[in-house]
Amino acid sequence: MSHVLRVLSVAVLFGCFVSAVSAQDASKSQSAAPAAAPATQGAAVPAANPADVSSVDAIMAATYDVISGPPTKKRDWDRFRSLFVPGARLIPAERAKDGSGIFKVDVITPDEYAKLADAYFSNNGFAEREIFRKSERYGNIMQIFSTYESRHDASDAKPFARGINSFQLLYDGKRWWVVTIYWQEEDAENPLPKEFLPAGK
Repeated sequence: MSHVLRVLSVAVLFGCFVSAVSAQDASKSQSAAPAAAPATQGAAVPAANPADVSSVDAIMAATYDVISGPPTKKRDWDRFRSLFVPGARLIPAERAKDGSGIFKVDVITPDEYAKLADAYFSNNGFAEREIFRKSERYGNIMQIFSTYESRHDASDAKPFARGINSFQLLYDGKRWWVVTIYWQEEDAENPLPKEFLPAGK
């Protein structure tokens, strides 16, 4: 996600995941009743495909899948928005471009991400996938450190970027929601530590 926002911030101013929902599962779920946002959540969001939000693996897979594809693939931004609880935020942490070395964050909404990323994705292939995960859960809340690799095409031998997406999730009793995605891209001063990488990486 961070590479896309970094490119956009210069121009204008965010895979193949192991648990991805199969096309067969997606087609079966089209006939199922959509999972709508609970009334207590406030602002309306598009109804989610139940297969996208039925489990932690499902919502993680959907988040990576919906932003990935060749430039010929039109992203389904309603599907993207349907994963996020009203009021959700996407927050990249990156070094300030003024040479100070200070890290800063930009806080954006899913709608803002979709608007910024759509133009980039229409001209550039982008495939992001999870390669490792560390999770903690208490009750209905969960936090996940999801190590990612980004490629211009899913078939590329090597990623052009890696980093960690920190997901905060909520289970409302019926479905999972993304509350926050907070991330940092790997660089020379902050290489990914072994505890956040699969064996052999």
